[in-house]
Amino acid sequence: MADYKILKPFILSFEGGYTDDPYDLGGATYKGVTLSTYKSYCAQRGLPTPTKEDLRALTDTEWDDIFKGMYWDVWQADDIADQSVANILVDWVWASGAYGIKIPQRVLEVAADGIVGAKTMAALNAQEPRTLFARLKQERLDFIDRICKSRTANKRYKNGWVRRIESIKYGSLLLNGQQP
Repeated sequence: MADYKILKPFILSFEGGYTDDPYDLGGATYKGVTLSTYKSYCAQRGLPTPTKEDLRALTDTEWDDIFKGMYWDVWQADDIADQSVANILVDWVWASGAYGIKIPQRVLEVAADGIVGAKTMAALNAQEPRTLFARLKQERLDFIDRICKSRTANKRYKNGWVRRIESIKYGSLLLNGQQP
């Protein structure tokens, strides 16, 4: 079964410090965690609504809780039989929210409701992993093309997004800046 600790260094290698890029729909972000996500995390725990300054002070423990609880567990990735498939799926939901579930569900020919349930998991684990991985990776690259065509401001991010996706290999992950 897949292990989130294998994907964690990859994600962190692509997520820098604090940004608040006006062209990025995610808004204020620290280590890949948006302020909106951090607000949801704090609300779930009964904590005060965080500010941008609070986001900049996000701890490693909080980051880990967010990654595991709000992304890895959303895909029920502990139950994914193949690590490489889990890597591409969880990184996709990390980078693109619900699209990282709904588009793979369409690939799996199950209801694209954005909720990973028993039918999604059964369909996922019934696939030949290497073939499924290749299909998911291509769908993800196609998704990047579509969002860059539909919103021209996204083109500024395209090369980085594609480089990140291409760094997810079947059987390995290339950390940001690492050569194949």
